[in-house]
Amino acid sequence: MHWHEHDVSSKGVRERRFDIVRSGRTVPSLLWTPAGAGGPRPLVLVGHGAAQTKSEAYVVALARTLVRHHAMAAVAIDGPVHGDRRPGGHIDGSLVMLEFGQRWADDPGLTDDMIRDWQAVLHAVQGLDEVGAGPVGYWGLSMGTILGVPLVVAEPAISVAVLGLWGLTGPTSARLAGDAAAVACPVLFLVQWDDALCPRQRSFELFDALGTGDKRLHANPGAHSAVPPQEFLATAQFLADHLVPAEHPTTAEAASA
Repeated sequence: MHWHEHDVSSKGVRERRFDIVRSGRTVPSLLWTPAGAGGPRPLVLVGHGAAQTKSEAYVVALARTLVRHHAMAAVAIDGPVHGDRRPGGHIDGSLVMLEFGQRWADDPGLTDDMIRDWQAVLHAVQGLDEVGAGPVGYWGLSMGTILGVPLVVAEPAISVAVLGLWGLTGPTSARLAGDAAAVACPVLFLVQWDDALCPRQRSFELFDALGTGDKRLHANPGAHSAVPPQEFLATAQFLADHLVPAEHPTTAEAASA
């Protein structure tokens, strides 16, 4: 676990940059924790969308909400060919999208590599005193669902998930269908009604395929990237409801601490 100089605390949230090296692969990561607080505490793994990065504005905002208002920790990693996995860092999103699409179609090991990267980061972060071996959730939309559904099935520590903005389509649609049937934890699934990147019917098919008996779907008008701000708050609350012990301070108490 290699820590970078990036270590910023603001409004009770500490953000740190680190790398994990697994099988010769560097996994660039960001960790958010309550400033000056010890663990153990719940941890949420946050998967970003295609052509984005671990430091995307909505990822950072979600992570800070989980920390400030629910006293959890959050960690995000760059996806395949994204962010700091690229020699030159983040470049034009359309090129990143194209390269990811090619890797997704041509590399049958891509999904399993990402699962192992996530697991290595999870185990490293839970070894920190300020996080510890508390309960674990997953949050990932679009590419975060493409790679997240298999992760939720493969990693037994994950006990709740937020998924969506994708469906049974694309090069790994058969695997998604099979893995979805094995999902057993509670799931909140988001759909954008006017999604041109992944038509809603394909998303409904993935939602239907989820094997868990505890699943709910939130649908909103708008394009793929037009998820309303209140949905991000709703997903954070959903995760907190399943991960944070009832006696643990949350929301206003945590924000004023």
